Amino acid sequence: MTKKIFRSIFLVSLIVILACMAAASAFLYSYFSEIQQDQLQAELTLASQGVESDGENYLNALNITDYRITWVGADGTVLYDNEANPDEMENHLDRPEVQEALSTGSGSGVRTSSTLSERTYYLAHLLSDGTILRLSYSTESVFALLGGMWYAIVIVLIIAVVLSLALAKRLAKSIIRPLNQLDLDHPLENDSYEELTPLLTRLIQQHRQIDHQLEELHDRQTEFSAVTDNMSEGLILLGSDGSILSINRAAMKVFGTDGNCVGKDMLTVDRSRQVQELLHQAMSGEHSETILSKDGREYQLNASPIVNDGKLGGVALLAFDITEKAMMERQRREFSANVSHELKTPLHSIMGSAELIENGLVKADDMPRFVSRIRSEATRLVTLIDDIIRLSQLDEGIEMPKEQVDLMAISREAVEALSPLASEKDVEVSVTGGHSYISGVRRLLYEIVFNLCENAIKYNKDGGKVDINISKNTLTVTDTGIGIPPEHQSRVFERFYRVDKSHSRETGGTGLGLSIVKHAVLYHGAEIKMESHVGDGTKISVIFPEQDDK
Repeated sequence: MTKKIFRSIFLVSLIVILACMAAASAFLYSYFSEIQQDQLQAELTLASQGVESDGENYLNALNITDYRITWVGADGTVLYDNEANPDEMENHLDRPEVQEALSTGSGSGVRTSSTLSERTYYLAHLLSDGTILRLSYSTESVFALLGGMWYAIVIVLIIAVVLSLALAKRLAKSIIRPLNQLDLDHPLENDSYEELTPLLTRLIQQHRQIDHQLEELHDRQTEFSAVTDNMSEGLILLGSDGSILSINRAAMKVFGTDGNCVGKDMLTVDRSRQVQELLHQAMSGEHSETILSKDGREYQLNASPIVNDGKLGGVALLAFDITEKAMMERQRREFSANVSHELKTPLHSIMGSAELIENGLVKADDMPRFVSRIRSEATRLVTLIDDIIRLSQLDEGIEMPKEQVDLMAISREAVEALSPLASEKDVEVSVTGGHSYISGVRRLLYEIVFNLCENAIKYNKDGGKVDINISKNTLTVTDTGIGIPPEHQSRVFERFYRVDKSHSRETGGTGLGLSIVKHAVLYHGAEIKMESHVGDGTKISVIFPEQDDK
C-alpha cells in the first residue's frame, strides 16, 4: 500500500510540475508577445507620421534592424522595404493586414513558418494618400523557445523530480503510519482518520461475532471432549490427509500415545501394516474392520469413511477392547470341549465295565473290583456334574442364603474331610490363627477352603506341610509343594486348566476346583492373591471385606 500511495503522489506531483511549467511558459510567451505588439504599434504610429510628413526620405533616414518596414501603394505595389528590393517583391494587395487596413484604416496579421519554429506579427496603417505602411517583427514559437531553454528546463525538472520523490515518500509514510499503528484488538481506542470510523466499527462487530463463535466452538469442543473422553471405546478422527484431528483417552491408552499426536500423521502413532491397510481401505470409501493384538490385549478396529457433499472428509477409527469377550469365547470353547471329554471318560469306563458284566465275561472273584470301579467312576461323574452346576449358579449370580460363618470352624471341617488324602500323601495339615466370622454362603466358603487345601495336598511333596491360617477377614493356605511356574499362574483359576496334565490325571479331580474358588471369592466381594515359586511351594490368600467379628 505504501508503494501505491508513493507512486500516486509522485505521479500527481510530476504532472502538476509539468503542467505548471507549461502554463508558465505559455503565459510568459503571451505576455512578452503582447508587449512587443504594443511596441510595434507605437513604432508604426511614429513611422506613419514621419512618412506623412517626409515621405521616403524619412524611411531612408531610419536605421531600424529590429522591425521590418514595408510601404505598399494603393494598388499593392511595394514602394519601400528595409530588408528587400521593392522591385523584386510581389504585389501585397492580397495580404490580410493590407486588405483590413484598406477597409478599416488599420490591420493586423500573424503568420507561422512551415517548420512551426517562427511566428511573424504584422501591423498595417492606411496613410492619407491611400498608401499603406506596414511594420512586422518575427519571434520564435513557444516550442522553439522551450527548445532553446532545454538545459534549464532539464535542471529544473530534475530538481522538481527529486523534491517530488522526497515529498511523496514523506507523505506516504505519514499517511501509512497511523494505519500501521492501529490497535485492531481495541478498535475504538484508536485516534486515527475519521474516514476509518466505519471500518473500525465493523471490526468491533466482527470481533464480537468471532468471540461469540469462538465461545460456542469452545463449548462444543468441551462437550465433544467430555463425551469422547468418557467413552470406553477408543476414538480417533483423521483428516483426508491422514492427520489426527482428535483422539480420546481410550485411544491414547490403546496406541500408547498422548495428546501431542494431534495434528500429526497416523504413522507417528501406529506403523503396523494391519492398521495402515485398514485406513487405506477406509480412505477408499469402504467400511473396514480388523482384530489387533497389542500389549497382550485384543482390540476390534472399525474404520468408517466420513463423506461430506460426496467428498471424503476423513476417517473415524473406533477401537473396541474385546479381550474379555475373546477370552470368554475361548474359555467357552475350551469348557465345552473339556466337559465333553471329562464326561465321556467316566461314562466309557462305566459302560465298558457294565458291558463286560452283562456279557458274563467277568469272573465272580473279579465282580467286586468291577462294581467298585463303576461306583468310583459314577461318583466322579456326579462330582463333576455338581461342580458344573455350582459354577453355572455362580455365573448366573443366583442369590443364595447368607449367614455368619466362622472361617476357623469350616477350615477344621475341611481338614478333617481331607485327612485320609493327607495321610495317603504323607502331608501334615495344620490350622492356625483365630476365629473370624464372615457373612456369606456357608457351602461356598467351605468350597473355598476345601478346594485350596485339597490342591495344596495333592500337589505337595512326600512329607510336606500345609498350613491354613485364619486372621481378621483373611484366609491363607500355604504349602511346601511343587509350586506353579510364572507363565501358568494367571490361568490356574480357569476351568479345566491344568499345569501338568499327566500329573493332574494321576491325582484325579475334575479340574474345576480353583475355578469354583475364584467364582466363590468374587461372589463374596473378596480378593484372591497368589505367590508361588517352582520347588518352594505356593501361598494363596483370600481377603474378605471388612466385617465385625462376633
